[in-house]
Amino acid sequence: MQNPVSVAPELAYIPEVIAKQKSYFRKGETLDVSFRVKQLKKLKKAVEENMDAIHKALFDDLGKSEAEAYLTETGVTLKEIEAAILSVEKWARPRKVSTPLFFVPAKSKILPEPFGTTLIISPWNYPFQLLISPIVGALAAGNTIVCKPSECAPATAKVVEKILTDIYPPEYVAVIQGGVPESTALLRERFDFIFFTGSTHVGRIVYQAAAKYLTPVVLELGGKSPCIVDKDIHLENTARRIVWGKHMNLGQTCIAPDYLFVHKSVKGKLIERMKEKVKQFYGDDPQKSEDYGRIINHKNFDRLASMIDQDKVIFGGQTDRDDKYIAPTFMDNVSREDAVMQEEIFGPILPIMEYESLDEVIDFVNEGEKPLALYMFSKNDKNVRRVLKECSSGGACVNDTVMHFANANLPFGGVGESGIGAYHGEASFEVFSHKKSVLHKSFAMDLDIRYAPWKKNLSKLKFLMKNLV
Repeated sequence: MQNPVSVAPELAYIPEVIAKQKSYFRKGETLDVSFRVKQLKKLKKAVEENMDAIHKALFDDLGKSEAEAYLTETGVTLKEIEAAILSVEKWARPRKVSTPLFFVPAKSKILPEPFGTTLIISPWNYPFQLLISPIVGALAAGNTIVCKPSECAPATAKVVEKILTDIYPPEYVAVIQGGVPESTALLRERFDFIFFTGSTHVGRIVYQAAAKYLTPVVLELGGKSPCIVDKDIHLENTARRIVWGKHMNLGQTCIAPDYLFVHKSVKGKLIERMKEKVKQFYGDDPQKSEDYGRIINHKNFDRLASMIDQDKVIFGGQTDRDDKYIAPTFMDNVSREDAVMQEEIFGPILPIMEYESLDEVIDFVNEGEKPLALYMFSKNDKNVRRVLKECSSGGACVNDTVMHFANANLPFGGVGESGIGAYHGEASFEVFSHKKSVLHKSFAMDLDIRYAPWKKNLSKLKFLMKNLV
């Protein structure tokens, strides 16, 4: 059934694109696993051939250096594609499961099958990786794809469109450029699956649109990811891993450490060591460092600048609106009431709080929404186990930051306000696949006891259900 809501004439092409994709999917070409492998190989080759153009676009949009672009965007994406090429045949095999004796002779299996026509909406902060990575899962699972790059990263969106349109016909993979009107028009349509990465606010809009057709979704959102530092740590590694994770992509990372909760006994030493690490990574003037990017646009710059309370700044705090530059900034003695604690920061500002009892930290974290990530630095395994057990989060990393995202063997996703569903590696194939349960019964035997009238056989049925099912 098509959505009866009319769209603006200039967006009338969108329903046509989706209709062609649905028609193409029904032909069954994408059901062939060898076809999927071929398409993934095309994508890998195209990414490798366009590496320079991708890196230039990422610099134009976000000021990313080539090294950071490779580390966080193209390199990790290529690994994702390679893993799918090597493993998709195994992932797509029917999975045998046991069959209770009451059902024999019969066989049971789970058949992974594609949902059909999928919609992928990506964000601006990692505009290449966070679009292509879910596309890999959708292709591996045998779906067709309509993808919407972020209009806030126009250079990368343009390069991605060229790559995808050069290797795939639009009835298989289509790219829709634009902003809110295009996204709104897409969400009016009926898809078989929606994958969205972005803010919790927009995630709610996507979820509401999906509910109209009961469309399954993955929502990769965000939240205020805590970073807890115990008193028993390796000071040097703790400092540099926090600084690295916080300032990658200028903190414009959904799993960046959002605020720091550090034990009172090591707080001063840790802060001094983190200051040293900022200077070691980016020099005395990070604005001149080729490894320090820029805020995506002036709207986000203004939002971030308004969070900086100069009375609480103990390091950094410098801003340059024309250059969309915000220095690495530490703010001390922060409370939940401060502006910087009211929403996900998504920038190079690190609020710092101290604690004496782990109870304080656990209560503080649990009073807020469930975060996308949680970080715990400690040599005390008992404390680590307690935090992991008592604090819910989408994912967690012990004695490091961000790195759990890069392990394709770990499903990545949120919980509660931070998201629904998970992907990466085999989890990407799983999330873009419907698991069809199949019971294959033989004609060889048919017990009369299962058919009405049942009254005379009730005691036998109870026995069989208790012992053979």
